[in-house]
Amino acid sequence: MPGTITIAAAQMGAIQKNDTRSSVAQRIQHQIEKAASRGAQLIVFPELCLTPFFPRWYYETLDEADQWFEDQWPPRGLEAALQKARELNIMVQISYAEKTPDQHRYNTASLIFSQGSAIMKYRKIHLPGHAEYIPERPLQHLEKRYFEIGDLGFPVERLNLKNVGEFNIGMLLCNDRRWPEAWRVLGLQEVDIVLIGYNTPVANLDVTHNQPPHLKVLHSNLSVQAGCYQNNCFGVSVAKAGVEDGHAMFGSSIIVNPFGEIIARSSTWNDELIIADCDLSLCQVNRSSTFNFEAHRRPEHYQRIVEQTGSIRPKNTIQA
Repeated sequence: MPGTITIAAAQMGAIQKNDTRSSVAQRIQHQIEKAASRGAQLIVFPELCLTPFFPRWYYETLDEADQWFEDQWPPRGLEAALQKARELNIMVQISYAEKTPDQHRYNTASLIFSQGSAIMKYRKIHLPGHAEYIPERPLQHLEKRYFEIGDLGFPVERLNLKNVGEFNIGMLLCNDRRWPEAWRVLGLQEVDIVLIGYNTPVANLDVTHNQPPHLKVLHSNLSVQAGCYQNNCFGVSVAKAGVEDGHAMFGSSIIVNPFGEIIARSSTWNDELIIADCDLSLCQVNRSSTFNFEAHRRPEHYQRIVEQTGSIRPKNTIQA
């Protein structure tokens, strides 16, 4: 049975449009060093942690947006930070805008193992927002313009870490955390830890509904807590925070255990490290009882979930 792994969630404050890559890389390296000094074996960074959240800006062409994409590995300027992670023997998860050699663009997360020799990759599947400029919106959310739907599915990899043992790890990005189907695909692979980077604004993007800001945090936390509880895993949900380009992002990074409890949370809108000791044996508690999938799941009754995209109302009305 696996033991305990110490995980750091590296919340990042805002990255402004005129911040240099060198300054961002130094911030990342500082968090890596700090996490290692506190005993962390894994550090997780937010979605698009190398750049501002550029999908809020409208560009006429994809070529104009390419300034924010990474077309090499490791990403430009991050070599020293990743070398430091290898020296300190800490795994690192980063997220970035990826442009492939064959000109595909994805919102991507990669897990770099402590030896620096292997990469686990996930490409975001649930892209929110829209593809064209909407003038009445307080800010744009153009992920559908700049990114393609991820083509790697929801992979889970089995790792063997010294002094921890074997465990299973998967990744999601931002909006993915809101979709129970994504969690369940990971849960069906006995995922033990789910790494989630996100950028979520305080402002309402739906101009037809005035949603209080506190509900943004509630919904984010609720999604992660439910996902962890229903799929017997830890969740490390890490945000970009603060006012970036005049727009506030709510932050509120958390680490959640397999019972849905928040065991660590951020308290600022700045660069902030939160750390938790995650006892992976806890993943087995409900996996062998309440959420014993083999004993209790009834997939023969779930066809609608995979056969249907939009919602459909019942055809007939019963007069009550």
